[in-house]
Amino acid sequence: MFGSLTALPADPILGLLAKYREDANPNKIDLGVGVYKNEAGHTAVLDCVKSAEKHRLDTEDSKVYIGPTGSALFNEEMAKLIFGHHKVLLENRARTVSAPGGTGALRVAAEFISSCKTGATIWVSNPTWANHSGVFQAAGLNVKTYPYYDYENKTLDFDGMLAALKTVKPDDTVLLHACCHNPSGMDLTNEQWQQVAEVAKDVGFLPLIDMAYQGFGEGLDQDAYGLRLMADSVKEMIVCSSCSKNFGLYRERIGACTIIAENAASADIANSVLLSVIRCIYSMPPAHGAAVVETILHSDELRTQWHQELKTMRDRINGNRQLLVDKLVENGVSRDFSFIPRQKGMFSFLGITPEQVQQLQSEYSIYMVGSSRISIAGIAKSNVDYLAKSIAKVL
Repeated sequence: MFGSLTALPADPILGLLAKYREDANPNKIDLGVGVYKNEAGHTAVLDCVKSAEKHRLDTEDSKVYIGPTGSALFNEEMAKLIFGHHKVLLENRARTVSAPGGTGALRVAAEFISSCKTGATIWVSNPTWANHSGVFQAAGLNVKTYPYYDYENKTLDFDGMLAALKTVKPDDTVLLHACCHNPSGMDLTNEQWQQVAEVAKDVGFLPLIDMAYQGFGEGLDQDAYGLRLMADSVKEMIVCSSCSKNFGLYRERIGACTIIAENAASADIANSVLLSVIRCIYSMPPAHGAAVVETILHSDELRTQWHQELKTMRDRINGNRQLLVDKLVENGVSRDFSFIPRQKGMFSFLGITPEQVQQLQSEYSIYMVGSSRISIAGIAKSNVDYLAKSIAKVL
């Protein structure tokens, strides 16, 4: 049977990482991989996580399954983190389950949508995270795109986006990034969120909100503004969230999928379908990452420490944006890169050509995706001068 298979190309980002590791240039820079790095280029374990893991080690007395929904405490704390004191929680309209990372949450959501309607259509932004389409197509969904990023003007094509959303069918799903849009870094303003929420209410499509970076943009509550506003406007919604970035739990694979229904009875029905979906994919979710997160969120001391560590990461990312632009100006670059500090989160498009991207890699050992998407966290005070000079030479 295996003889009929043909080799598939490697994921471009994973392939880029392999090339970076093999590069012997001491000045090499990795701007491809989407993980947070500190000034030393290391993705360290947060101190609050270490404390929570010690508590877990001291108190865990069983490795028995925790059930398809995951930990009830984790689900409760995640719902509060996502929605705050929103009415969907007060009205008992939300059901949250833990999932193997944000990607697992998206796959669960996709399979749930497919259970609601076979061959359903989901709309994603152009561009969007590279894995979105694959995850949705694997669940049998039909993927279409709506305009989002204006590559020429380095801004949001909001008019194009809004016009496209008005043509979406009522039984379609629309994927929206809650904050820190991946890969453009260009987020909706509060006023634009209001307009999108009004269109969602008028058209009747199902919003699927992907929130992989809560706290990396402006703050935990600020980054959830659009999501909470949407929940004010529609009767049904799905939220997929991740603890990989804001808790630094990349390898623990813990996230959440939250279904919002019109009322508590409908939420219970939807939850039963969600659990059936989970049972057929991975049966039971992992427990360790959820235990770490719930310990932090349920402790005043650890939660305060987490807020401080999260702010450190957020401030460093935002500072790197301005630092890069300042260094480009210092090196005589006349092209306008002022759009970079206006964006949020881990990523930005430099707006250079694929040929220039390849030149940066082959001649200067600077690695980024062919679209010129860069991971802002890969910039450091120790490499930004070399990076800016190299970009200036290529330009």
